[in-house]
Amino acid sequence: MEAFREHRHRRPYAARFAGVSVVAMKADLRQVFYALSDALDLVGVDDVAHGKRVAAMAAECAKALAWPQSAVLDMFDLGLIHDIGVSSTAVHQHLVNEFDWEGSQEHAELGYRLLKDFRPMAALALPIRYHHTRWDVMQNKGVDDLTARKANLILLVDRVDAMAAPYYAGGKILSHRNAIRDEIRTRAGSYFCPELVEAFLKISAHEAFWLLLEPRALDAYLDDMRATGQPYQADRQELRQLAEIFATIVDAKSSFTVTHSHGVANVAVHLAAHLGVSSENRDKLEIAGLLHDLGKLRIPDEILDKPGRLDEEERLVMNTHSFETLQILRNIDGFEEIGAWAANHHEAPGGTGYPYGLDGENLPLEARILRVADIFQAMVQDRPYRKGLDREAVDAFMRKLQQQGSIDAEIGDVLHQNLDEMMAAARLEDSALPLNRKPGHRPGQDW
Repeated sequence: MEAFREHRHRRPYAARFAGVSVVAMKADLRQVFYALSDALDLVGVDDVAHGKRVAAMAAECAKALAWPQSAVLDMFDLGLIHDIGVSSTAVHQHLVNEFDWEGSQEHAELGYRLLKDFRPMAALALPIRYHHTRWDVMQNKGVDDLTARKANLILLVDRVDAMAAPYYAGGKILSHRNAIRDEIRTRAGSYFCPELVEAFLKISAHEAFWLLLEPRALDAYLDDMRATGQPYQADRQELRQLAEIFATIVDAKSSFTVTHSHGVANVAVHLAAHLGVSSENRDKLEIAGLLHDLGKLRIPDEILDKPGRLDEEERLVMNTHSFETLQILRNIDGFEEIGAWAANHHEAPGGTGYPYGLDGENLPLEARILRVADIFQAMVQDRPYRKGLDREAVDAFMRKLQQQGSIDAEIGDVLHQNLDEMMAAARLEDSALPLNRKPGHRPGQDW
């Protein structure tokens, strides 16, 4: 990790991602996991460290309970990813503004479904499923003790963070800590396991527990915990599976973008095949397509779902998403190309795109493909302010962009020459896919 940090400062920020080259798609799955957990924190919009604070508090409580180091690391990981089922800013507001709420189980169930069949993280699935279930309810349901304790510890510190959130700014948390501790104490035996409450009350009596949650101390704590975990060299299939999980989270943010990231990835792979892109780069391009809109998790729901065109201020907010995507992916060794292609999917010929104003004609072919795939799939898909375009209308629209020099001409030609195939790819209609595989599936996939 330190070697990567030294490397990433050697070139100007934007230029470093304009045309890099990597021999093979390899990555430490733990590093990918930690980076993508940053995406979940974006849902907070103005408060982007909820998962990190929950992770730190859960790990500290596990230490106080004398749990083994492996369990401490598990609780840290679980805290980072516990809200994997949350992509809506409206849901996030419920979670931070209310101690309990009727719909709290929905995101827990979604998180469980996302992870239960992904072997590297399957052990996190059940605790995530129950992390908004009261202790007494879990006891009545007969949830196994280990799962119940892990889930309940996350619920406890999650509720602590929700109550503490208004007081982090300006160092006010210390003067409010006793009220928070009293609230937790009164719920021992009902919401929370008494043993967990006792451990929390013991360590939270000291100032250091609360000061740990301030940004500078929290960042240092996270670096220490990340360095403690054992690397996990992921294979291509595992990386793609994790990318699919996060694409599902992003696409679920709005009913109008369901399957968008999957559709973009699918179109990009089909275009790349016709343009002679290597099999290895097609795999990387598919992951870039799945992850290209990660930054949209920070866009408020009301902007994404607005039933009309965005005004100037809303458009500026929307335009931040590709930059945010880069901030997430830039810290993954081996994802240099994937991060570059994903972040640059709104750069255009002549330097008229965003966020860097790079000349799209000088970007790698894969980045230019992703731009075309993103525009094409968005036009085929229904959006809040219009119905998806049919074959003739989308063909005319893309031809107009090509004539205006807004998309790469060679890629545009391939798109028009294979329009029926691309329409099917955008809509994920596997019966029409000439690559002979279902979207979201690889031969031999067993998850």
